[in-house]
Amino acid sequence: MRFVRCDIESDALDELHAGYDLITLRLSLAFVRDRTRVLNRLRERLRPGGALVVITPVADSVPDDRREIALDEVEIALLTAGWRTVERRDAQGLAVLVLRTPVSWPVAYGNKGRPSPHALSGAGVVVTDAGGRVLLGHSVRGGWELPGGKNDADESFTEAAVRELAEETGLRAELGDARLLAILMDSTHGIPRLTAAVRGTAFTGEPVVREPHLIRRWEWHEINDLPALASGLFTPSAQVLDTVWPGLLPDLPPVHRHPVA
Repeated sequence: MRFVRCDIESDALDELHAGYDLITLRLSLAFVRDRTRVLNRLRERLRPGGALVVITPVADSVPDDRREIALDEVEIALLTAGWRTVERRDAQGLAVLVLRTPVSWPVAYGNKGRPSPHALSGAGVVVTDAGGRVLLGHSVRGGWELPGGKNDADESFTEAAVRELAEETGLRAELGDARLLAILMDSTHGIPRLTAAVRGTAFTGEPVVREPHLIRRWEWHEINDLPALASGLFTPSAQVLDTVWPGLLPDLPPVHRHPVA
């Protein structure tokens, strides 16, 4: 028999050979912080047919002020996941778990349930003509704005930019011609707002008003005219323009800009 003393959470386990018939954790697993990782390293050291035995107080059987020494049913289900054979015995407030034949499956993915609406997200796309002029639409609400809009479910920001460009202006661009420059974060009416700054590098067609209930007209604008547009700029469009031409627009409302490499 050989006695090895080590901390199974922080020490290297090189001294623990592979091929144990029995590994027992008695009244100790509740005090282990990274239980999944520790049990993974121990189960790797079981020989075929070997057993890992966990003896633990059950949360329902201890006073509330001693909850930290016990595991509840959710925690027990978590530690027994990944074993082909699980035997459980109950003994005076203790659960005795005998785990045999560890198995592995590809990790599964899931959601936490339907989330409550939290933020607005969309894309603004900058396209320029052969003369370097940028396309802006005059909104029915007043002011100028870039082509763009909210992204649909399961749609990337560049996909949204290409789709919105076609729906609003009739200009056609390939997905490979849309380059994500940055993600911009600000808020409107107390709601977080994410705007993707997208640069369209190529397109075909001529701009036409496709959604007259939103945009009255599309015009190509000289870049140097933007700081003095009489009708003003939609704030997210201004922030996207400032991403493409940094420092062009003075006194912009604050925004968190996260450039994309």
